[in-house]
Amino acid sequence: MGVGTVWFVGAGPGDPELITVKGRDLIVRAGAILFAGSLVNEAATRWAPPGCVIADSKDMTLEQMSAWLIANAARCDTVVRLQTGDPALYGALIELVQPLDAAGVPVAVVPGVSSAMASAAAAVESFTLPEVTQTTIFTRVEGRTPMPDGEDLAALAAHRCTLCIFLSITLLHKVEAGLREAGWPEDAPVLVVHKASWPGEERIVRGTLATIKQQCREAGIVSQAMVIASPTLGARQWPELIRSRLYDPSFTHRFRKATT
Repeated sequence: MGVGTVWFVGAGPGDPELITVKGRDLIVRAGAILFAGSLVNEAATRWAPPGCVIADSKDMTLEQMSAWLIANAARCDTVVRLQTGDPALYGALIELVQPLDAAGVPVAVVPGVSSAMASAAAAVESFTLPEVTQTTIFTRVEGRTPMPDGEDLAALAAHRCTLCIFLSITLLHKVEAGLREAGWPEDAPVLVVHKASWPGEERIVRGTLATIKQQCREAGIVSQAMVIASPTLGARQWPELIRSRLYDPSFTHRFRKATT
């Protein structure tokens, strides 16, 4: 038997039904699954076949995870590493891939739905609107992991575009400080979604720069929450919107001629 492939699969934001079809099909045929139990809903492993070895990595070090994946790739054709959201965002993808490369273990990645997208969906919000903002920044504030030069929140917030702020719910004071330093007004809307898409656990908090920290404190939200600050928030209730040119009757494109 040759060396099996380790698949890094994005489990999505929480709802097990938001895993991709490809990701689910890999679980169906997996001989071993290592899932990030502190963040991934264990229900995502329910499609695993009988006899599949399933382990939770929440108490493992990086070295232990790498060793587990390498050992199981030696006995299984398909090994799945289930990661929260999308493997490319705030996951230890490259740190885990390097030891596998060194051991000659083939790897592949299946993308997943990010909690940023799930949060916007839960709140029925859009990150972009014509002539409001066409840019979305995924970032975090500095905690134990420092931010590279030029990537502090105030510098990014100066663009006045949509900010999806990961891993920062316990650092809302830093989020507030960064937005204020960039000139955002006290009534700027801020959205916090806790456990986006998790069945029975999702909570949505809408506030402003002036109120959101206290609102989250009162709601007891201290983990697994996405913070979104954007000039587009609340647009569902705006009396007027600038319409997309693509769907405007006066706009001609290769599928439709202008009618006005």
